[in-house]
Amino acid sequence: MSEKRIIPKHVAIIMDGNGRWAKQRGKERYEGHLMGVESVRAVTRAAVRNGVEWLTLYAFSTENWGRPQAEVDAIMELFCRAVINEGEELAKQGVRVLIMGERTRFSQSVLEMIERIESVTASGDKLTMVLAFNYSSRREIVLAARSLAERVASGELKAEDITEESFAQSLMTSNIPDPDFIIRTSGECRLSNFLLWQASYSEFYFPEVLWPDFTEEEFDKAMEEFARRERRYGLV
Repeated sequence: MSEKRIIPKHVAIIMDGNGRWAKQRGKERYEGHLMGVESVRAVTRAAVRNGVEWLTLYAFSTENWGRPQAEVDAIMELFCRAVINEGEELAKQGVRVLIMGERTRFSQSVLEMIERIESVTASGDKLTMVLAFNYSSRREIVLAARSLAERVASGELKAEDITEESFAQSLMTSNIPDPDFIIRTSGECRLSNFLLWQASYSEFYFPEVLWPDFTEEEFDKAMEEFARRERRYGLV
């Protein structure tokens, strides 16, 4: 790859296809999620190597609570295990981990794991990995609107002073740059309630490969694809 290629500052990924990967192989869905963890490791290494500064992974949506309880429990178990096993290694790689989403529905043990991974990796300065966990973009927008409405009602803010900038600062991503590049694996071409506000000028990429098969080489292909894009932001 050319050393002068354009690299996105922020890459966001909808990690799709774990269940289909498992079904194609006659395995339980849990095994697809388990293999998906290796893809997270691979993409993290590739992001650091490519010089990406922010990597957001759609790990668990609010809609995912509607999946079979056994699958939800498996995902939570995998998350906790990954925190225990991966935290120190991520810290060594210079990766800082942030968890984005509503935390009220998590068990105490999961909340403790969230605090642990954020604490252990707090000094990472090469890549910030944002895990969207119990995240809903529509819910995020509603909460932001509610927050601004409460500020107006209290007299802290005038309605006419609400701007795109102040609205963005009320979102969960207030300190996170908008994604330059959004990848959804498995060939599905939709956002599925992910970063709806923030994706206004993102480039999109929909590779057919299922998430457990998304390797470092696949990530490099995505970077090459991004480098070919011409971003105009509505201009000419």
